[in-house]
Amino acid sequence: MFARLLATTCLMAVPVSVYLAVSGSARAHDGHHGPDSFLVYIGTYTGPQSEGIYTFRFDRKSGKLTPVNKPTRTSNPSFVAVHPSGNYLYAVNEDATFDGEKGGGITSFAIDPKTGALTEINSQCTHGEHPCHLTIDQSGKTVGVANYTGGSIAAYKIGRNGELSPASTFVQHEGKSVHPRQEAPHGHSIDVDPSNKYVAVSDLGLDQVLIYKMNARKGELKIHSSVSTAPGAGPRHFSFHPSGQFGYGINELNMTANAYKYDGKAGTLELLQTISTLPPGEKQQPGQSTAEMYVHPSGKFLYGSNRGHNTIVVYSIDQQSGKLTYVENQETGGSTPRSFGVVPTGDYLLALNQASSTIVVFRINQKTGALEPTGEEVACPTPVAAAFLAR
Repeated sequence: MFARLLATTCLMAVPVSVYLAVSGSARAHDGHHGPDSFLVYIGTYTGPQSEGIYTFRFDRKSGKLTPVNKPTRTSNPSFVAVHPSGNYLYAVNEDATFDGEKGGGITSFAIDPKTGALTEINSQCTHGEHPCHLTIDQSGKTVGVANYTGGSIAAYKIGRNGELSPASTFVQHEGKSVHPRQEAPHGHSIDVDPSNKYVAVSDLGLDQVLIYKMNARKGELKIHSSVSTAPGAGPRHFSFHPSGQFGYGINELNMTANAYKYDGKAGTLELLQTISTLPPGEKQQPGQSTAEMYVHPSGKFLYGSNRGHNTIVVYSIDQQSGKLTYVENQETGGSTPRSFGVVPTGDYLLALNQASSTIVVFRINQKTGALEPTGEEVACPTPVAAAFLAR
């Protein structure tokens, strides 16, 4: 058995993919329509340089990214997501202990409707060490968290004023795989399918993508099915195709991407294809690994980040079969692209270079998906995640 359910309530979630529009953001994907500007919230690893969450304003007409407001202080907010209402932001606190308890934290913030500034509301322990990913239910009532070192997931009710309840659901994964880093389960991402009925959790330690069935009315989350990657692949992040027919996972340890057929009625994934995230014929070198993966909001393209190789890999997606065709590897202009963000209108990609503390802006070719450097580069200490809000 790949997981043990320790407590059962509802875990409802929506994809935390940064390309999803929130708070009235238009779902225009041709790069010509939609809001003129977005607030971009950047999660970081705190330390000598970073203080917490940084806020920028992105102007689509000029392609400029401008810092606004003061940094919002919170410990290691390595993943951030905006509430569907646009009124709140949630961040994991990727720590081993939180407020004296074993496990990391999750913190809620109110978003100032005029300035976009963040004010802390409250926080809770995740009961698993080093939470690294979160997602918010489409109705905005529940948030789910993946704990990396803890190898578990947790869920929290969201109150009327954005406050978080104590953990209402906790699921502990069990098992291991063949790689030295797979000595235990490592929950790395949590995403929901477009119908909001099933949740996909990538567990790097188990070499599995686990599917959970949700019952919002009863408040239940039950393990439903799973699909295995190649031994030692290390599934890290996942992104559903907007059609709901396919899903895509990036594997950290062997630098590959998996394309899956998704049956939304049955709640099952079927492996269709495995493809390298490196240029054709190029082999993985020591110190290289993958990180983030997102489907373009149009569903035509797929993007993934390569750390060490310092590139974004681009694929085109066959709309009938769901299979991938390699397009290019674009250098990110910095070191260790932990993540990236696709602007909700689909016309720009922001590469987050963690080690070089820069954000580099690329224009997306709407015909091929290829990335074109714009020359825009801004400083941001240890950036690791992005969330957008039309403003």
